[in-house]
Amino acid sequence: MLAGWGYRLGDERDKLLPTVVCHLLLLNRSPRLADWSSDLFGQARAEGGLPAHQFAVLNAVQRAAASLGLCEPPARGDSREPTPEGVPPSWADWVQRWYATSTLTPRVRRGFRTTLLKAGRWLAAEQPTIIEPQQWSRQTCAAWVAALDRMRVGDFVQRDAGLHHRAGQPLSAATKATYLTAVRTFFRDCQEWEWLPRRFDPQRVLATPRSVAAQIAPNPRTIADEVWAKLLWAGLNLAADDLPASRAGVFYPLEMVRAIALTWLFSGLRSDEITRLRLGCIRWQQHTDTAGTASEGGDAVCLLDVPTHKTGTAFTKPVDPLMGRVIDAWQHARPHQPAMPDRRTGEQVDFLFAFRARRVPQTYINTSLIPVLCRKAGVPRADVRGAITSHRARSTIASQLYNAKEPMSLFELQAWLGHRSPQSTQHYAKISPVTLTRAYGDAGYFARNVRTIEVLLDRDAVASGAAAGGDPWQYYDLGHGLCSYTFFEQCPHRMACARCDFYTPKDSTKAQLLEAQAGLQRLLASIPLTDDERAAVDDDNAALGRLLERLADVATPAGPTPRELRAEPGAPLPLIVKQPTSGERRDR
Repeated sequence: MLAGWGYRLGDERDKLLPTVVCHLLLLNRSPRLADWSSDLFGQARAEGGLPAHQFAVLNAVQRAAASLGLCEPPARGDSREPTPEGVPPSWADWVQRWYATSTLTPRVRRGFRTTLLKAGRWLAAEQPTIIEPQQWSRQTCAAWVAALDRMRVGDFVQRDAGLHHRAGQPLSAATKATYLTAVRTFFRDCQEWEWLPRRFDPQRVLATPRSVAAQIAPNPRTIADEVWAKLLWAGLNLAADDLPASRAGVFYPLEMVRAIALTWLFSGLRSDEITRLRLGCIRWQQHTDTAGTASEGGDAVCLLDVPTHKTGTAFTKPVDPLMGRVIDAWQHARPHQPAMPDRRTGEQVDFLFAFRARRVPQTYINTSLIPVLCRKAGVPRADVRGAITSHRARSTIASQLYNAKEPMSLFELQAWLGHRSPQSTQHYAKISPVTLTRAYGDAGYFARNVRTIEVLLDRDAVASGAAAGGDPWQYYDLGHGLCSYTFFEQCPHRMACARCDFYTPKDSTKAQLLEAQAGLQRLLASIPLTDDERAAVDDDNAALGRLLERLADVATPAGPTPRELRAEPGAPLPLIVKQPTSGERRDR
């Protein structure tokens, strides 16, 4: 049975199997496997006849015996109830009663139980007269919220193993919110189940303070494109020499590790969804035309069936065919495994990533796979945004699909990620700096506020000294004429020229002689525009009328106003400066 699950009985690590089996036979005083029972394995654990490092092997033997119908399978590690210390016994009993009744997932229930026991230690230290939930009042809840806001890492814990480097630091805002959620859920359930009288509303008195909630925001933290490309290369070229090995060799087969790696790199799934994929989750479908018929010679589409996850039910999504081929290779080499319960749905399923009758743990990607890929790719395990974790791949893939040359829409990306609402997808779809730079350039912010106009410099007038005597030497080309006003960029009439004394129409002989001079130098000047001028350039007739009306009584550089110039006999009407188009500016 164990060999069929993938145990290599000749390896160093698996040499302990015959030792454990012999120990059980001697302890049972019988050579018959039919005489084995669950009590035998409990006796082996209680007597301590086996070293601590052989208990994992003992569990494997019991799982094989259970599959043969000889005994019950070993109890899961999360079902062993911890012995609370420093907690009032009555409070601990209430917590355990809630834990045994709640329908939350086992992982959430374990976390909430730890928080509730921490609240019990706080009661013993700060509120010793309160030992049961029915003694809590609004004042007690307010005191708990205040104490939690000032609590630090390591306070009111039973074991501080692994907290030495963080002990004494303030709790993060997310941790405070989680602790409040645990206590709020506990009192809400106890009131709903009529275990406690309704003395207060847990949703209000134990709500997360606004100052704490304001610090909490989704932070997917995408991985840089160059680092992600190296990780992709490492996953595609993963070899047996890259896997960590002990004296007994590599624990997981290369085919399975490669399948997990490419699933992480291509699917955009959460680590829990990856480890809970079912056997046969890959399906192939031929390309179809608009009539629904399969096209000949086309590559098949690879579809991935995603199990029920934390935000929705099961769904199907397309993935890269390369990932599908690697998963098919692992399914072909995968040893037969017994059906195991899905902790989220409770049903017995055949997990894709299972070996030695155990599902690959959810922490495998972070603790084992990512370090292997980073070492092979030659990249550090952390960047400026923190450690490279399994969930950062989900944000990276979503951002790349959103910023592709032919990008997915927000709702298409929502369906591909399996989100319940588009608001969740928006946190993952980060606009890359390259896309943002291209969009900013196309928007033409600077070109919208600054217009380029051609300037003509009369070099002969400068060289002869006529410019020093007051003669014009600099002319702004307005399209329909030339303006010799030196401070043209400050003239309020530059967009609606009133034809003052500084203006020379292009149909005049003077303008033609000026443009025909050999010593004429042409330059370009950038003129910043006001809001009214910018609206006039954008062909807004209403804005143009407002501009002309506003400038009607503004004096021109020559002195008279446009209204006065129009009142003179034979005076031409104000003309609009025709701005060059983008193509004309580019030609110049």
